[in-house]
Amino acid sequence: MNKRRLGRSDLLVSPLCLGGNVFGWTADEATSFKLLDAYAGEGLNFIDTADVYSTWVPGNTGGESETIIGKWMKARGNRDKLIVATKVGSEMAPDKKGLSRSYIRSAVEASLQRLQTDYIDLYQSHRDDTETPQQETLETYAELIREGKVRAIGASNFTAARLEEALEISERLGLPRYESVQQKYNLYDREEYESGLEPLCRQQEIGNIPYYGLASGFLTGKYRSEADFGKSPRGGRMSAYLNGRGKKILAALDEVSARKSANPAQVALAWLMARPGLTAPIASATSLEQMKDLVASTKLQLDTADIDLLDQASTWK
Repeated sequence: MNKRRLGRSDLLVSPLCLGGNVFGWTADEATSFKLLDAYAGEGLNFIDTADVYSTWVPGNTGGESETIIGKWMKARGNRDKLIVATKVGSEMAPDKKGLSRSYIRSAVEASLQRLQTDYIDLYQSHRDDTETPQQETLETYAELIREGKVRAIGASNFTAARLEEALEISERLGLPRYESVQQKYNLYDREEYESGLEPLCRQQEIGNIPYYGLASGFLTGKYRSEADFGKSPRGGRMSAYLNGRGKKILAALDEVSARKSANPAQVALAWLMARPGLTAPIASATSLEQMKDLVASTKLQLDTADIDLLDQASTWK
């Protein structure tokens, strides 16, 4: 499996990142172990999670995903073969959120304990904290990197302006810089990233690891009409996608899928992996069948005609 450098860091990652948001939520521990085994068994090495996964589940308090990943790595003895990314900053409790020095210092120790490791490869600001000076946050990350607890840092859900400000502070003060960004990006949701963050990321060589690569399942082709909305709990979200442009994108996915003997989900992820400047889209799976699609997407090579067709069908300009 060819690896890609994340930003200017020394992290070499697979072209697809496994989303850990489902672990401890829609995938129990036993299922999660099987999914992780299948993913790593294909030579893929990049796993993304967050301390807040999955506080939204009744009875959960957060940290469930990190705990499962930690148990799996301990059982398999494969920590040194993986690039593990987690996040800090989202609200775990009313008094547990943000990017202040004191909170990051306590949150990182909790994540390390749950992951059963002494270092995090990529530690990410989960969402911007406008109440904490960015310099304070970056100086705290510098301490963690010096201590060997973190290898590189990333930003998630930042605007281009705030990311640019952070990069300027890092350069001016000699602090570690954000080497990656996470944001919603897929064949349908293109405008926000391409009109703002993309030019900055390309110029500054910031890695891009977008989430919602399949637009909450719309790009799998499973939802073709309102009658399909009941196929999953996420079906209600499909009304935002099932319009003229969405149907045009599905038609293009169908055409490329037929040419490549693939399915729409594989093609949609392969399109992301082929985008200039994009490091690795994040995608999750709750079954081994879904995992097969994720793995297949990493082996699917789209040619110029395929990419042009998809670009034109999904254009927002």
